[in-house]
Amino acid sequence: MRSILVFAVLLMLKGVSRALLRYRGVWMGIPPDGDWSRIRVLAILNHTSLYEPVLAGFAPTGLLWHFARHGVLPVADKTIRRRVGILFRFLARQVVVVTRQRDHTWEDVLRRVDEDAIVMILPEGRMMRKDGLDAAGRPMTIRGGVADILASLNRGLMLLVYSGGLHHIQAPGELVPRPLRQVRARCELLDIASYNERLGRSEDMEAFRAAVIKDLTWRRDTLCPVREDGGIRGGEVPPYRFP
Repeated sequence: MRSILVFAVLLMLKGVSRALLRYRGVWMGIPPDGDWSRIRVLAILNHTSLYEPVLAGFAPTGLLWHFARHGVLPVADKTIRRRVGILFRFLARQVVVVTRQRDHTWEDVLRRVDEDAIVMILPEGRMMRKDGLDAAGRPMTIRGGVADILASLNRGLMLLVYSGGLHHIQAPGELVPRPLRQVRARCELLDIASYNERLGRSEDMEAFRAAVIKDLTWRRDTLCPVREDGGIRGGEVPPYRFP
């Protein structure tokens, strides 16, 4: 029953988002084959707004259904306490409230990564403000939690979403979003076993975590389709076509 409810919420979110916003995006590398059960990790880079659920507007219905049945979504306790927290509670089959510390709440997330789970994570762990820093005035960095998830997996795919950012739609601290704006993203599929091997998972966990942080930082800073002046970095991103 919960899976059906979550699927209905995701479909509604996708429909409303597609009606109010414009989507431009592209698949990089090998396009998906429609077998969404192979995706084990969904990582969104460039975390700028609590309105990032509108990225569901990019998602094929099959992926939404798979996430409704098997999704694991860590959500910060600070976010859950906000008014929008009620929405986040219905965005995945399993929503786990975490403290952003490496404590029992994070261990609870890792325990739920079973053979069928698809984990959605925002590797930066907090939002970028308009000045390019987090709420404490620190540079935005990738945190190591995503490496813990990848290290627990031996097969499947990681879907990376390189977000163009949403400050032009809603920035932290703003109450009302701006409709009819453009949502930009690039998407890429990576084989987890190959990725883990390339970054040294079989050797030392701390070195692997550092390698994942370095790689995802480069990907975020290079592939997210946004420039400081609000334009498209790396060339024009075409209108999104669903696979």
